[in-house]
Amino acid sequence: MSGILYLIPAPMGGDTLNDILPADVIEIAKRLTHFVVENAKTTRAHLKMFGTPHELRSLQMDELSEHTKDHEVFALLKPLLDGIDVGLMSEAGCPGVADPGARLVQLAHQRGIKVVPLVGPSSLLLALMASGANGQKFRFNGYLPSDATGRVAAIRQLEATSTKESQAELFIETPYRNGALFQALLASLKPGTRLTVACDITLPNQEILTLEVGQWKKKPEPVIHKRPTVFIIQA
Repeated sequence: MSGILYLIPAPMGGDTLNDILPADVIEIAKRLTHFVVENAKTTRAHLKMFGTPHELRSLQMDELSEHTKDHEVFALLKPLLDGIDVGLMSEAGCPGVADPGARLVQLAHQRGIKVVPLVGPSSLLLALMASGANGQKFRFNGYLPSDATGRVAAIRQLEATSTKESQAELFIETPYRNGALFQALLASLKPGTRLTVACDITLPNQEILTLEVGQWKKKPEPVIHKRPTVFIIQA
């Protein structure tokens, strides 16, 4: 009988678990000894925070990133096929969502391995909930192009789709490029399009604000450099 693949959410920063993860999620994470992770160092810090009774050095940590080859991902199933429960943990937030762990989840389903998602914070859903944008029809677009021309074209296409479909469009950026993306949004979107900027979600310095682009232009630029941020537009 194969083990269970648990999808374990992680805090999105900070050093506290209060009001972030349910107690049963922490208990499951504490009993596991095998993990597939995006970053072993970050995961060990999280597990230490959870209060794992195991020596951190004794835990098996197999890393899975966007650079992991297909045959290497398949090899990560071995403990599960041997009957050992495994925890999948992302760098932050929910595994499998904007996260390379989805590849392992797909293979687990193909091999008939039970997959159990655990409750925890999703920056995308929390941002959408707080945005006032259309929560019944929305799309997550991942990262926009990093080059200026491609970025502007993508922004205008997202706005056109949002207008046509009455659809909220969600996307993210590498934190050190947040400022450039924000400026491109102000320059490319129509004044009446609503833009949500949601940064440091669940942290004490969380900031979430939705304004029309014309209103954003009258305000000081938000301080979002190197802060994890979700952007949402609703035309």
